[in-house]
Amino acid sequence: MRTRGSLTVLVAMLFAATLGLDDAHAQQPIRSVTLGSNQPGTVAYAAASAIAKVVSGEAPFQMVVQPHAGATTYFPILNSGELDLGFVSAPDMVMSYQRGAVPELGGKNPYPHTPNMRLVMRGAPIVVNLLVRRDSPIRTIREVRGMRVTAQYPAQLLNHRLIFAYLTSAGLGWDDVKQVPVPAVNEGVDAMVQGRADVSVHALNAAKVREAHAAVGVRVISAECSPEGEQRARKIAGTYPRLVKAGVAVEQETCMIAFDYYLATHRAASDQMVGAVLKAIWDNADKLPPFHPFLREWTRERAVDPSVTIPYHPEAVRFYRERGKWSEEMERTQKRLLSLNP
Repeated sequence: MRTRGSLTVLVAMLFAATLGLDDAHAQQPIRSVTLGSNQPGTVAYAAASAIAKVVSGEAPFQMVVQPHAGATTYFPILNSGELDLGFVSAPDMVMSYQRGAVPELGGKNPYPHTPNMRLVMRGAPIVVNLLVRRDSPIRTIREVRGMRVTAQYPAQLLNHRLIFAYLTSAGLGWDDVKQVPVPAVNEGVDAMVQGRADVSVHALNAAKVREAHAAVGVRVISAECSPEGEQRARKIAGTYPRLVKAGVAVEQETCMIAFDYYLATHRAASDQMVGAVLKAIWDNADKLPPFHPFLREWTRERAVDPSVTIPYHPEAVRFYRERGKWSEEMERTQKRLLSLNP
């Protein structure tokens, strides 16, 4: 009996010790988190650096920006949890999370499947310029027919689709232009500056655009924003037209293509990490705009919206519910998106 009683006590002690170890492991403080972004010179990198600085100053851990050749290249490691957080776009998530078809790529979908992606915060809209050299004879999107246009973008598949959105707005397609393959967005602008391409694309107010403008002079051309043109362009899910006032390389008010940028994580991300990051940005959103014009619209008001293309992380849902930002419509959207990848 004593042996049995001693064995029972020993098992109980071992069980309690195991629970203690598990609890201690669960409570391990987070020292740093990684944020994936595009390469330096892009708006995404500038925005990621700003958010990392704000979060590092407010959260109990450091946020480190991890640049990649393009968002598509880090989707797999964000989906698996090797990367803690990353910038993703609404149209990219239609392709990788929802697995939409891509008519302009022969109906195939080259995006990696990302069923574990979860949204932390809907961010600002990013506007993309269709660019030509200042001395180019091209003045309108319709005059792009037969010209050399950067294409494919294997590291940033979204850019191929964005150029197609511009072409589509004018009733054109990839068969109407000469494709110049480039790996990513900065290389596309280089090809245009160097005379290897006539037309390329980049984000509004990007450092790379300013660099090209200083080197050879560049200007943007408008999408076709008649009612019919807008309807055609919106076929690229997750994009929408937007009027932009005159500025660097923008000679007059111009209609461009825009889409929403997201701060995303993965399904297994800890509530502790997601909550701390979200609170740091939520409480300090007013500190972001001085870093880059793009961040002027990275606001609390835009954080939750039924138009999103991936579901929110559970901790983000709790956070927004506590602040009265989670509507019945948003709940229906969340359930629909979760059902796509049960």
